[in-house]
Amino acid sequence: MQKLVLFLVAILSISIAKSQTIDIISYNIRYDNPDDAPNNWDNRKDFLISQLNFYNPDVFGIQEGLIHQVKEIDQGLKHYAYFGVGRDHGDERGEHTAIFYNIERVKLLEESTFWLSLTPEEPSKGWDAALPRTCTYGIFQNKGDGTKFMVFNTHFDHVGVKAREESSKLILAKIKELNTEHYPVVVTGDFNLESDSPGVQVILTEMKDTHLAAGENAFGPDGTFNGFEFNKPVKNRIDYIFVSDEFEVLKSAILSDSKDTRYPSDHLPVFARLKY
Repeated sequence: MQKLVLFLVAILSISIAKSQTIDIISYNIRYDNPDDAPNNWDNRKDFLISQLNFYNPDVFGIQEGLIHQVKEIDQGLKHYAYFGVGRDHGDERGEHTAIFYNIERVKLLEESTFWLSLTPEEPSKGWDAALPRTCTYGIFQNKGDGTKFMVFNTHFDHVGVKAREESSKLILAKIKELNTEHYPVVVTGDFNLESDSPGVQVILTEMKDTHLAAGENAFGPDGTFNGFEFNKPVKNRIDYIFVSDEFEVLKSAILSDSKDTRYPSDHLPVFARLKY
């Protein structure tokens, strides 16, 4: 009887420990551009979806997803749901900063999208941005232990210098506005910024860069943008997972998986395991 009790306690301890961690991925999947051949979406989507199935994160945010790409990822994954709107008109048109979540492990409590501009509640371009840009967010509850947390997923403009810095300030302001219960916060995205840029430094005044915070438990190449150039070093790090101080970063990785000397996207996904 005593052995049985000890066994059950051990199993419960393992379950509790697992429920107190979450796995997050940020992934710019590259929009479906016919000019990318031979790296067009149809040639890489199966491997990209199998990659996500393998890592099986609790939550992941994508960037550049056109609606048919978003739906194909959703159809290829087990036990996931997604939310988010297109950046052009707030419907299915345009690229999405969609967030996917494992419905067996986390429950979605609330979600919405805002634009990175001076009028964030409506489809719009901000400052010197070339295109409308969005940030999608959700409030989640861990089904294992009931803990709640927030995830923001975004894609900054590739042209506007002022827009990128102001977008960082806007996201921090929105976190303060929306996070009235002071939940732990994750911010994922393609920021189109190097780590020493003003826009990233603004975020680091309030949050941690998981890849740096992981220390010796950080793994992978130096950068995230590969440009589909398989035979060149990946040095340009512009994709990030940032977290609030409530999270301990257990490990981080820039995932350089490939098949037949081809990457599944022109960006490498970023992975983080977090404990709260």
